[in-house]
Order: sequence, then structure tokens, then C-alpha cells
Amino acid sequence: MTITELEKESTLEELRARLDRIDAQLVELIAERQATIAGISSGKRSTGSPLRDFKRESQVFERVQQRAAELGVEPRVAREVMRHLIRYSLTVQEKTRVTAGRPGSGQTALIIGGAGKIGGWFAQFLDGQGFSIEIADPAAAPGPGILKDWRTSDLRHDYIVVASPLGATNEILRELAERRPNGVIFDVGSLKSPLRSGIQALRDKGLRVTSVHPMFGPDTDLLSGRHVIFIDLGAGDACERARQLFSSTMAEQVVMGLDEHDRLIAFVLGLSHAVNLVFLSALRDSGESALRLLELSSTTFDAQFDIARNVARESPYLYYEIQRLNAYGMNALTALSNAVAALKDNVERGDEAEFVARMRSLNEYAESRRAGQKP
Repeated sequence: MTITELEKESTLEELRARLDRIDAQLVELIAERQATIAGISSGKRSTGSPLRDFKRESQVFERVQQRAAELGVEPRVAREVMRHLIRYSLTVQEKTRVTAGRPGSGQTALIIGGAGKIGGWFAQFLDGQGFSIEIADPAAAPGPGILKDWRTSDLRHDYIVVASPLGATNEILRELAERRPNGVIFDVGSLKSPLRSGIQALRDKGLRVTSVHPMFGPDTDLLSGRHVIFIDLGAGDACERARQLFSSTMAEQVVMGLDEHDRLIAFVLGLSHAVNLVFLSALRDSGESALRLLELSSTTFDAQFDIARNVARESPYLYYEIQRLNAYGMNALTALSNAVAALKDNVERGDEAEFVARMRSLNEYAESRRAGQKP
């Protein structure tokens, strides 16, 4: 029966009832799809196969879009629906693999700053692996396994994670060095420059210290496509032990040195934050209404505005620390200032050839990154 025939032979109430049945069937199909994927996931675990198969995903997208076109459905819509379903499936599979076998069983972990957002993420992440978790945070609600002050702990943990605010972390690391715990110690700070003396104090005592930077927010539920940076400080097996915590996830692990981390983060975080703050500053200072601009905006403007708005919602204190406390931070801001000045000068002089050459060069630079990505 065609849509036109349905419209002629059915009342509005009947059509709505039919739509309700279709929606219920869609949910049932999603559940059936998940049950099938659970079997596939089990097979992958038994053979040690990777959770994600990019070639297979590409084939699924291609078939779905082709079938959608045959049925008169916008292929883009079908692809977006399938993208959400694949993401949901991967999230479930990843969580299942992380908890399978409970690799943390019999081990303990202390999360200093565990009541914070990223500290809370690590507490849940390690709890899912079977670790016995102790949280030390004055902001934590009283209860079992909760300490108001980490200094009251015996520090007999297999892992000690320092997830305190950046300004307090260095002193905590220095105090930990004096206590000399036997477990693996690592911070999760987004910068390492402010933590150098604390890290060095731990190294000087011969302790098992490394440094970790999860390149994602605390609301992240799927680590596929996300990066976790590990700083190898040459302190025994500390770095490898920290990496093992993420071995069952799909996160991309990157190992680097202390200096390289902050030099690159100045651009990856510092520059990207600065660009968005400058973008909003320019709009605000122009005197134009944000609402009016959005009424006639373009696709590029909308996308940029949404990213900038999300940046502006974050903690201004943390973002100031990322700009100010990085020993390499001014490199990125100087590069931004120089780039804006060069563009302004180019436009003022009316040099079309230079503008075109610049855009083409920038496109080549951007495409070089894509060439290194997975399909």
C-alpha cells in the first residue's frame, strides 16, 4: 500500500496507531540487533579479534545507503541512524570487554580527587574492572571507601590516581614522594609543566611513577577514536602498568616524553581553545546580536559557533591554567597572532594570488592529516 492509499483509507487516529506499531517494531529490531552483536562480540573475545572493524563498517554504510535510495529514503538519514546504532553497539561491546574477567579483581586503587568529574570517571572505569576503589576527596559524600583527606590513607594500594585540580596536584605528588607508596602513581593533568617538581620528587625516591592524560571529557562513554597519552618517565614498569588499564578498550594509546607533551598540547588544547574564545570575542565586540547573526548564519558559522559556545561553557579557571601554566603556551598564542596578522595584511593589500596560494597550502596541510587516519 502506497502512502497516498494509506492517507485515503485511514483516519488520523489509525495512522498514528500504525506509526506507534512501527516505532515499537523499530525498538524490537534494535534489541534483536544488539542480541546478535552480543554473539559476535563473544566470538571476537574468544579469538582475540579487535572490537572495531572499519572495513566492515564501511560496507554496512554502503549497503544501508544503497537500500535507502531504493526505498526513497534520504541516504544521509539512513547513514546517520546506522552511525548511532554502531556507536551504541561499540559502547556496549567495549564495556563488556572491560569488565570481562574483572582484571582488577584483588587489586586496589586510591583516587585522590575522586569526587571531581574526571576523578569520578576513573573511579567508575576501575570499579568496572573489579578494583576495590577508595576515594579521597573533601567534596565526596560520606560513605564506605570515602576519605576526606588522602593523608589519612595507609597508601597500600596497587594504583594511586591523582585527579585533583591542576593547582593542587604538584604538592600532592611531592607529599606522596615523602610517603613512598609501593603502588603505581600517576596524575591525569592536562598539563605537565606545573607538575615537574612533584614528578621529579617521585622519581628521585625511586617510586613507580608515570603520567597520564586522557584526551576526552568525563562524559565520554566510548573510547574508540579517543586518545590516552602516557608519559614514560623510565620508572620501572609504571608506564606499562598504567597502559594495561586501557588494554581492553578501543582507545588509541600514545606514549611520549614530558617535554613533547606540553609542546604539542599547547597547540592541541591551547590553540584550539584560544581560536574559539577569540571567535566569540570578535563577535561580541562587533556589537552585533548573536541571535541576529544566527538567524542568517551559514553551515560553517553554525558549526563554529556551536564549538565556541561549548568551549565558553567550560571552567574558565581550568582553561586559564591551560593557557598560562604551559611552558610552551605562548608559542601557540604567538602563532595565532601571527596568522591573523598575515591574513589581515593579505586582505588589506588585495593580494588575491597570495590568498589563493595560502588556502591551497592550508588544504594540503589539512589533507595530510586525513591521509594518516583510519578509513
